[in-house]
Amino acid sequence: MDAPTAIPDPTALRACWHPVAYAAAVGADPLGAELLGEPLVLWRPADGAVRVLSDLCIHRGTALSLGWVDADEIVCPYHGWRYRGDGVCTAIPQLADPTRIPRKARVRTFRCQERYGLVWVALDEPRWPLPEVPEIEGGGWMVVTAGPYSWACDASRQLENFTDFGHFPWVHPGLLGDPERPVVPDHAVETDGPVLRYEIVRPEAAANEDFPVFANEQREAPMRRSRYALHLPYTIVLRLGWGAERGMVYLFASQPVRADRCTGFVVMARNYDFDQPPSVLRAFEDTIFEQDRRVVESQRPERVPFDLADELHLRFDAVAVAYRRAMRAQGLATSSAAAGAG
Repeated sequence: MDAPTAIPDPTALRACWHPVAYAAAVGADPLGAELLGEPLVLWRPADGAVRVLSDLCIHRGTALSLGWVDADEIVCPYHGWRYRGDGVCTAIPQLADPTRIPRKARVRTFRCQERYGLVWVALDEPRWPLPEVPEIEGGGWMVVTAGPYSWACDASRQLENFTDFGHFPWVHPGLLGDPERPVVPDHAVETDGPVLRYEIVRPEAAANEDFPVFANEQREAPMRRSRYALHLPYTIVLRLGWGAERGMVYLFASQPVRADRCTGFVVMARNYDFDQPPSVLRAFEDTIFEQDRRVVESQRPERVPFDLADELHLRFDAVAVAYRRAMRAQGLATSSAAAGAG
């Protein structure tokens, strides 16, 4: 197809919270990450609070993530310049007095927070808070993480795939859908500013012996109620139920690494099957995401085209239509000419 006429706006996306790592992956050693083309370095000093800096030494642009941490300061591997958690350079070994630091000798810092087992970063002042998911934080639910899942596409494609009901019987037969029952039930989308809410009761595959992760009461033709809250731009909270007290919650968030690369993070919580090893849930998610990856990476363009005229939409694409409209209404997607190459 031709180039899309409306695409994600990387400048506007800077003012949103995005996941960049699982909190457990961030320790005392520097960890490199990338967000919207911005190289980042993360580490956890003695006080336990994660710091996020630009991964570029002000001296010669070396990746600080290749360095090391000493006395709670990150040391550049090229010339040994040292930086505090606030980005200020504290020592330049090549100087006769290494503490006589030029005022310009500092690197940018970025806002971060740890929540739901993830490290979230906003490159500019964030417009909206993170969604509330008390099941993950409140105890009484088993919490399991899966991934991360790195795909060669934009985060908008990875996010939208998570909302697409029509592909389940064909991409995930026997796991999430039944090819004998492909019709997508009617569903409506309520848009409340940056949050899209929708609910669907749909058929799913019969209980699967290889991946017994859902609380199906029926062995054949079970129905599942799914309640979604899509928080712009790339975060979804999904609550699943089967008509009884058993429930499962998914938090999915996609990290927009750059226009042709994203990484998906999954945090799950459920109030049943506490004795089941977390590896069962992870293996299920690994299988689902790999089935999706090969299809979504083939989509062109790599970014969701946010002008409704750029793709064909049918009635069962209600979420995709609402997502495109909301992203444009909130200024998170704009004309491709205005956004540039991203």
